[in-house]
Amino acid sequence: MRWRDSDRSSNIEDRRDQQMASAGVPSALLLRLLPFLLRTKIGRVILLLGGLYFAFQYFTGGLSLDPSHQAGFSQSQSASNTAAQDENAQFVAAILGTTETVWNQLLQGRYVEPKLVLYRNMTSTGCGMGQAQSGPFYCPADSKVYIDLSFLEELKKLGAPGDFAFAYVIAHEVGHHVQNLLGTSTKVRQAQQAAGKAQANQLSVALELQADCYAGVWGHYVDRQLNLLEAGDVEEGIAAASAVGDDRLQKMAGRAVQPEAFTHGSSADRVKWFKTGFASGKLASCNTFNHNS
Repeated sequence: MRWRDSDRSSNIEDRRDQQMASAGVPSALLLRLLPFLLRTKIGRVILLLGGLYFAFQYFTGGLSLDPSHQAGFSQSQSASNTAAQDENAQFVAAILGTTETVWNQLLQGRYVEPKLVLYRNMTSTGCGMGQAQSGPFYCPADSKVYIDLSFLEELKKLGAPGDFAFAYVIAHEVGHHVQNLLGTSTKVRQAQQAAGKAQANQLSVALELQADCYAGVWGHYVDRQLNLLEAGDVEEGIAAASAVGDDRLQKMAGRAVQPEAFTHGSSADRVKWFKTGFASGKLASCNTFNHNS
């Protein structure tokens, strides 16, 4: 992608320097548990043992309060990783900028630009505690997209390398924001509350496939109007859509494929709807709820 000359979005909230408490437990959670721990004998013992362990680790060199001295990483490695992360952060800001250009044009006067939060490992969200292991996600409660940049490496492991593959992921999450603005997400959640598990899963799949289609719509304008795509970019997007299909992820986990348990759609369906949006450039082509995919 020719993204380096693109305008960067200013709607980036960078939380990557926020440190988590010892053993990966968020400090906010510790604060909530503290009154309970102080009230009980076993709680006070836990606090005492935890404090002794922390002191031992710190004074023996096993624990550092400096985030640049993480176990297993030299200072040069840390600097190299930081540079790569900053490059990726610039890429995210540029891609978010393109989504703002496209959706402000398509939803004239109705588009409210979302914030995109960069974080590491865990962060608090309007939808609860967000974790990197869950991958990028959108929270409708606070209208924010959350991304841990380590997901780039996960995409490569899934067989979807390349900048447009990651751009597709960002565009997909912004697609959920569009659904939130249009009221689609609210209608789906209300319908799911009155539905059985199988039907609720089907509604979830339709919502995800529509976000794939919206990512395709974004790609259409990025290609035709912004002229940012290069040879092979579309194939990278298709590879990413295929890589995160429920059937493929179930197989990779060593499980039998169970369509009734799908929540995001099969690889074939995700590719199909991305292509549909990319070919048409029209939101009207993305009605995944009244279509036999």
